[in-house]
Amino acid sequence: MLLTRELRDKLRANAEQSSSGARDHFPVVKFFTPDANATWLFTELLPDHDTLFGLCDLGLGSPELGYASLAEISALRGRMGLLVERDHHFHASKPLSEYAVEARRRGRIVA
Repeated sequence: MLLTRELRDKLRANAEQSSSGARDHFPVVKFFTPDANATWLFTELLPDHDTLFGLCDLGLGSPELGYASLAEISALRGRMGLLVERDHHFHASKPLSEYAVEARRRGRIVA
């Protein structure tokens, strides 16, 4: 399971705050493929309980802000067949916009 109840609650709270105007949240969760170069930093989970918002890097050198499906990420497999994992040691040190600027500059997410 990629998201615990606590993480879901934090992501949903950020989505609610965004609908009220507060938009540049610290990432709540980092996902990655252990056998590929994909990385995601998510700040929000929309009310449909599947759509996440954050910084998405599929390992192609052009990370971008956008939406992704939790169901699709959960089913994704890397080159060796390994599933996407959550980085249990990730703790955001800055808002998402700062990760995005650095990722665009470097061509990948650095977290």
